Amino acid sequence: MKNTLFVEPGKVKIENVDKPQIQADDDVILRVVRTCVCGSDLWAYRGLSDKEKNSQNGGHEAIGVVESVGKDITTVKPGDFVIAPFTHGCGKCAACRAGYDGNCLNHKDNTTSGAQAEFLRYQHAEWSLVKVPGNPDDYSDAMLDSLLALSDVMATGYHAAHAAEVSKGDTVVVVGDGAVGLCGVISAQMMGAKKIIIMSRHEDRQKLAFEFGATDAVAERGDEAVEKVMQLTNNQGADAVLECVGTELSTETALKVARPGASVGRVGLPHVKNPDVVTPFIKNVALSGGIASVTTYDKNVLLKAVLDGEIHPGKVFTKSFDLDNIDDAYQAMTNREVIKAAITID
Repeated sequence: MKNTLFVEPGKVKIENVDKPQIQADDDVILRVVRTCVCGSDLWAYRGLSDKEKNSQNGGHEAIGVVESVGKDITTVKPGDFVIAPFTHGCGKCAACRAGYDGNCLNHKDNTTSGAQAEFLRYQHAEWSLVKVPGNPDDYSDAMLDSLLALSDVMATGYHAAHAAEVSKGDTVVVVGDGAVGLCGVISAQMMGAKKIIIMSRHEDRQKLAFEFGATDAVAERGDEAVEKVMQLTNNQGADAVLECVGTELSTETALKVARPGASVGRVGLPHVKNPDVVTPFIKNVALSGGIASVTTYDKNVLLKAVLDGEIHPGKVFTKSFDLDNIDDAYQAMTNREVIKAAITID
């Protein structure tokens, strides 16, 4: 089968490898229909994080069709069309029961890797896979993109809004205009926010944010951005803040634009060694969030919202590439030519 290999910073390529096999009783082998490139995949590609040369590439988002199942699998069967969340919860432990399946306590290999391939071995699949009615041929390209978004970015944006405790009538600030931030806008709108301020310097992303429900955009950074947000909130600050970047500046900005008593939902991959714990203490701001509860959100809210046409998160995939051209997809993401690159697999 075709599989993506990380060659070195700035280069990935397709190699032919053996098709994965069932290794554990709760494994499922999926034929991947669509996958994509995530912003977190770019850290190694840009040379900003260590990764062994000529090693299995990352890739953790996919939709696909069940090929085969381990003997303990009862919830899906060969031929089922499924969303493959990047988190692999059990549905039974204390964390999963509380709605935090991204932190499942029953196994350590809780995240997907190697999804940028024709087939994927998906571990701990009994509860975590999300069945989709019908088969891929029943859906338009746009709908398939939206279903793909449910494997990570839409659920992660929703987790940011959930962690920030967005409520009806709230003023919400979304820090970050990547796919997760844009899905955070969708989520805030779903939860009834009255004013949604997207922090974005890119016209194409601002346009999509407004389509998703944003009311204002702030292009400035740092103290200028904070001042602009305060002007838009009558110098009160936001009721809820979604931090969808993970840098020191984005975290600092999120804390500064939150009003006293607000919550900051943090889902940006952290790259801060010594986070500020003084500001949230002084301002009485709650800082929460982490790995998204993908299966929980998909099963309880998001899949129905997509199938009913209530939300269209697949619009964050602004260009599609064939698997053979995946390095072009990485380059397009690196150069900010696309918001998020979808990978179609024949």
